[in-house]
Amino acid sequence: MEQLTVQELGARAKAVANVLAAASPKAKNDALAAIADALIARTDEIITENKKDLDNAEQNGMSKAMQDRLLLNASRIAGIAEGVRKLIQLEEVVGSVDAGWVRPNGLRIQKTRVPLGVIGIIFESRPNVTVDAATLCMKAGNCVILRGGKEAFHSNVCLTEIMRDAVASVGLPADVVQLVPDTSRESANQLMRLSEYLDVLIPRGGAGLINAVAQNATVPVIKTGVGNCHVFVDESADLCMAVDIIDNGKTQRPSVCNAVETVLIHRGIAAKLLPMLKARLDNHNVTLHGDDAAIEVLGDCVIPANEDDWALEYLDYQLAVKIVADVDEAMAHIARYGTNHSECIVTKSLENAEKFQRGVDAAAVYVNASTRFTDGGEFGFGAEIGISTQKLHARGPMGLMELTTVKYLITGEGQVR
Repeated sequence: MEQLTVQELGARAKAVANVLAAASPKAKNDALAAIADALIARTDEIITENKKDLDNAEQNGMSKAMQDRLLLNASRIAGIAEGVRKLIQLEEVVGSVDAGWVRPNGLRIQKTRVPLGVIGIIFESRPNVTVDAATLCMKAGNCVILRGGKEAFHSNVCLTEIMRDAVASVGLPADVVQLVPDTSRESANQLMRLSEYLDVLIPRGGAGLINAVAQNATVPVIKTGVGNCHVFVDESADLCMAVDIIDNGKTQRPSVCNAVETVLIHRGIAAKLLPMLKARLDNHNVTLHGDDAAIEVLGDCVIPANEDDWALEYLDYQLAVKIVADVDEAMAHIARYGTNHSECIVTKSLENAEKFQRGVDAAAVYVNASTRFTDGGEFGFGAEIGISTQKLHARGPMGLMELTTVKYLITGEGQVR
């Protein structure tokens, strides 16, 4: 990989941004199809490079859950390629008209969708993000500068080179997709301050990364990813449903941002639900951290929870459990410790369901469904750039629409003010 500075990457991206912004839907889709085909054709190469990262991760004592985030096998690569192909099927956003109207003076105004321009993305150990982010940006007409973590360096270099080759093969500039070759903290800091070239910066990773970007960046930032997600099991809940939802939310992929980290249980059902829940979670060796009431039900198998446990995004086979008096106490707990990502209530009470959905401040609020559905693909957006936990300019799963901005096109017949 060519050793370019962050400034040089920014200049190259800016130089081709107008080319991609003006590219036809067919040209962009041809590039996406070429990328999908190349990922499949070069699967063995990707796996070889990914193994270097996995070997390093094991030597460095990375947890099994985090190693799972890093792993690329033939099945996952096929899934990534399929995600790219699904993008091709999505309706074109660039050039669409949000609204149009005519003013009393005869001016015709159209509010239309245009690309953001050049997007920087800083992410950690999930190499699938390399492809998801690049292709989603491309479909929305944006150039992208990727800066991955050192844990997935070999995988990211390989995937980026594959995408650049594929894009060039259909006649678009390879520089619409670039990777920062330096994984040092300084390169991240330089990207955060690349105001001359970047239109927006999106961090994807843990709380430390996202907070560092939000505090130090001089370019506009969309915060994503931190997910201290809760499930509240109401007194009226179907307990088998609750166990299924919690099990899915915690154990299907514990290392992702929409995994459940804390379960809040109405005290009226705690004695019955907790043994059922523990029996299910024992299949995955989930460690429970609980308050005194949970320990009273389950005994010494529960680690006494402290203040940090309520705020912690475990990203592992660990779960905090707290017994609460009612939906109001559950909502107060979420307001204090939640990260505005995804929250769930399991209940048969329409009143409590509506109260929870109205009162909980989060990007996604569920009734009787797993928080694992907070995902661009599951929402029908295709691949996503991340889950925004802020309120401007995007919130929740960020698909194509969230990777565009607006331009007002005004047509007149000589009007002056």
